[in-house]
Amino acid sequence: MVKIMSEMFAAGESPEILFWVGCAGSFDQRVQRITKSFAEILNKVGVSFAILGSEEACTGDPARRAGNEFVFQMLAYQNIQTLNNYNIKKIVTTCPHCFNTLKNEYSALGGNYEVSHHSTFLQELIDAGKIKIKEGGSMKGKKITFHDSCYLGRANNIYEAPRKVLEALDADLVEMKSCRSNGLCCGAGGAQMFKEDEPGDKRINVARAEEAIETGASTVSAACPFCMIMWEDGVKQKNAEAQIELKDIAELIAERMS
Repeated sequence: MVKIMSEMFAAGESPEILFWVGCAGSFDQRVQRITKSFAEILNKVGVSFAILGSEEACTGDPARRAGNEFVFQMLAYQNIQTLNNYNIKKIVTTCPHCFNTLKNEYSALGGNYEVSHHSTFLQELIDAGKIKIKEGGSMKGKKITFHDSCYLGRANNIYEAPRKVLEALDADLVEMKSCRSNGLCCGAGGAQMFKEDEPGDKRINVARAEEAIETGASTVSAACPFCMIMWEDGVKQKNAEAQIELKDIAELIAERMS
């Protein structure tokens, strides 16, 4: 069950966290599965949460990265007004772009919140013993590799949390050639997601897919909706769909929770 913030507020209730779904998590069919998985986890462990629903606008991240500061500030002020009206204190999001913008950029405009990315939040739930993984899980002994998204890794220095979440699955974690602080962008950052390719010899997501194939991993995990979209395209370009499974960390946990 997913509660809408306006309904909770009208009933005089306040959630423990606000789940910021994000544009991709709301509208992209592939990423909607990540949204559902994370909501399923929150419900299963008994975390009280709500979403803004139709009151949630884009954070403005793509507009600012593309150089349209006016549109960014217009969207940001709209969201800040909504969040402040509901007296929101803690936000969790599955999107590193939303995470970075809400956490690091809204404060300059009057939006001060405790913002967590779902990788960190999932690690906290695992450490607290609230998330338990089924014994003899299907990931045991399988190779899995993790893709560091730019706005989670280099922008916010979050490298360990998603890996600790994956370690709970008892899989063999193998690293790609470009990882952690030397990670390679999926090709979508800086609003590149929404424009045509620039001249070059190879698409970035194809180069990234090649790195994953080199590891011999059967599963590539990401923690960013933009990365997931780019990864799916890159793996298709390499005709490796039967070889590599692509999953967000929330999907892997939701599928294997006891």
